[in-house]
Amino acid sequence: MSSSAELHLAYRIANAQVLPFPYPHFFVRDIFPADYYARLQAMLPDPASLVPLAEARNVRGYDERFVLDLGAESLARLDAPRREFWEGLRETLSGGAFARLLLQKFGPLVKERFGAQPVSFYEEMLLVQDTTRYSLGPHTDSPRKVITLLFYLPHDESQEHLGTSMYVPRDRAFRCPGGPHYPREGFESVWTMPFLPNTLFAFLKTPASFHGVETVLDPDCRRWLLLYDIYHHALQAPPSAPEPAAANDLKFSF
Repeated sequence: MSSSAELHLAYRIANAQVLPFPYPHFFVRDIFPADYYARLQAMLPDPASLVPLAEARNVRGYDERFVLDLGAESLARLDAPRREFWEGLRETLSGGAFARLLLQKFGPLVKERFGAQPVSFYEEMLLVQDTTRYSLGPHTDSPRKVITLLFYLPHDESQEHLGTSMYVPRDRAFRCPGGPHYPREGFESVWTMPFLPNTLFAFLKTPASFHGVETVLDPDCRRWLLLYDIYHHALQAPPSAPEPAAANDLKFSF
């Protein structure tokens, strides 16, 4: 990514207004320069380069989600122009400065969560394509999640209705530390982010950050997005869920 495109991205995020309800979040249009987004559209890979999420992350229940990890091994499957493009974007997002920008933006709330203890963070990036029948019930994400960014990458505005929905539980006192996905009957939809070209939905993981995706009914749908997540390292990872090796761990003391 060029320096001007990187500055554009930083400007749009740094100056976005964080909304507090139902949990801290923001939505940004024109997140990339127009020429860069046009280039990104041209560099979307052949869907055959993606693998089922179950294969990439050993999880079940996401048969309509296909992903490309932006690590070197996965990108090696792409042709040279696409590999170079996505390597450039990965380097911009994983260089440390981008994560620090996000952690500072949600700084007081991150500090409230972790207190004075030193915290080590790591990032994950996945290029995603969801297909017809994809659905995601209300959930708050993994307990290790700290911040989630969803870069929406549709070609045009015809998929506007396919964005991420924010929910509140009908029992307003209900909270979840993370993990389970819940039936929609126990929740009310507050807002659905418009799934528009070149936009970003970002939010802070909290026990109330319930979100999901209503069932995608569009025929022959290809719902493209880039997931960028910041996690914190657990003090002791359970054997069944080892943490990925991270080349760019970020360490902070609040």
